[in-house]
Amino acid sequence: MVELKDLIWLVITGTLCLLWWRGQKVREIALRHARNGCADMDLQLLDESVALRAIWLKRDDDGQIHLWRRYHFEFASTGDERYVGEVVTLGYKVTGFTIAPHRIE
Repeated sequence: MVELKDLIWLVITGTLCLLWWRGQKVREIALRHARNGCADMDLQLLDESVALRAIWLKRDDDGQIHLWRRYHFEFASTGDERYVGEVVTLGYKVTGFTIAPHRIE
């Protein structure tokens, strides 16, 4: 017989798995945006990855609450030095893309 405690643990585990799965989808969106942004500016995306640096709850323009995430990535312009860039998402939408001042040759 299933106890209430077991059901609660099942719901918590399922919710955490769903949040992780959705987070991976948003991470893929941020990585694609970082790749495209670096390619457009003739920069090299280093390590082919983005790293989650911050997560928060925020409202969008319609007033709905979504997860706001800030991802960092590293890029190079000349191949010698590493610089940091940032992709910000709200839900599944990219709301910001910035790169640090870098050397151009």
